Amino acid sequence: MATPRVLSIVLAGGEGKRLMPLTADRAKPAVPFGGTYRLIDFVLSNMANSGIRRIAVLTQYKSHSLDRHISLTWRMNSLLGDYVTSVPAQQRRGPHWYQGSADAIFQSLNLLTDEAPDYVVVFGADNIYRMDVRQMLQAHIDSGRAATVAGIRVPRADAHPFGIIDAAPTGKINGFLEKPTHAPGLPDSPEEALASMGNYIFTSSALIEMLNSDAVLEGSAHDMGGDIVPAFVAGGDAGVYDFRDNVVPGSTERDHDYWRDVGTIDAFHESHMDLVSVEPQFNLYNTQWPIYTYQAQLPGAKFILNGSAESSIVSSGCIVSGADVDDSVLSPGVRVDKGSTLDRCVVMDRAIIGENCMLRNTIVDKFAVIESGTQIGVHREDDEARGLSVTTGGITVVPKGWRVRDT
Repeated sequence: MATPRVLSIVLAGGEGKRLMPLTADRAKPAVPFGGTYRLIDFVLSNMANSGIRRIAVLTQYKSHSLDRHISLTWRMNSLLGDYVTSVPAQQRRGPHWYQGSADAIFQSLNLLTDEAPDYVVVFGADNIYRMDVRQMLQAHIDSGRAATVAGIRVPRADAHPFGIIDAAPTGKINGFLEKPTHAPGLPDSPEEALASMGNYIFTSSALIEMLNSDAVLEGSAHDMGGDIVPAFVAGGDAGVYDFRDNVVPGSTERDHDYWRDVGTIDAFHESHMDLVSVEPQFNLYNTQWPIYTYQAQLPGAKFILNGSAESSIVSSGCIVSGADVDDSVLSPGVRVDKGSTLDRCVVMDRAIIGENCMLRNTIVDKFAVIESGTQIGVHREDDEARGLSVTTGGITVVPKGWRVRDT
């Protein structure tokens, strides 16, 4: 049997309003994560590790840093026809930008015409997880259905914020329930429900036909999860793939089927705190399924004048000079000067923390400067008086390039 032709489309045009101010100057998939990565690196690494290496990334919102990262990092073997390419909105179907995720693919149907794939993998660009996509693809092929949706198991008590999949024991999707009060339990686990991960696989011909139909449908929001997939469900031609069945080389019982939506500041910070815990749920150090990214050409991290870091990730080029860093993530080129303490912080590239500062539960974006003697995350009213945003969970964010001084 011939190897099927597969095209991956990564939807990366999201504005990411809930991650403001981290998305004030960049698209959500370009937000730095885990010290050296960007959010988009996780889905692209999953594709590359799965052997799916013809990838189109659909961009729109403030995409410069995302496009630059892809062009510098994601270079495939062109001799074998592999590629990762950014595809901006081109107004191919009229003088308007993307009206939704389905419209983004509809306006880019030339990609499918040119590549002529048998199957189209459509994944989001901004979640943290490992997945062997080939296993989901094989399940889709075996099912004979036109559409397959990846589902993650969640406790029924926590199912309300999600789009819940109501599926038969055969895997056929009977319906979607948007933020249900009472989510249906699973046959083998009555207290769990299946939430949509926003990852889909389609038989190419069926997807093209559905996109053309949706494009002229009045009242459609032209959304993959809200319109396209429900249309396949209504036609009885959609199935679910249980993420629990996915086995990634090097995974452990603890990080098996780990998936996190880091779409809010609190969730973003919480995911970082997991990374620096003694036994993190998500293991960055799985060398059998690596997460790839661009590595800055910088020297190793340096600790001087009794500077220390405990339960922390400290990236290359960092200098911790007479400071104490605990339960924190420092991206490349960060400097923390003497007498300063950082606790449960995420500090992005080349930010500078001056002398005798105290930062708690704080995210510091790139190139920010915290002047000597400044306290952040200690008194909420002081942070808000400086114009800093503070979440309901008590996480303070210093925007990119800001200079913050003691009040």
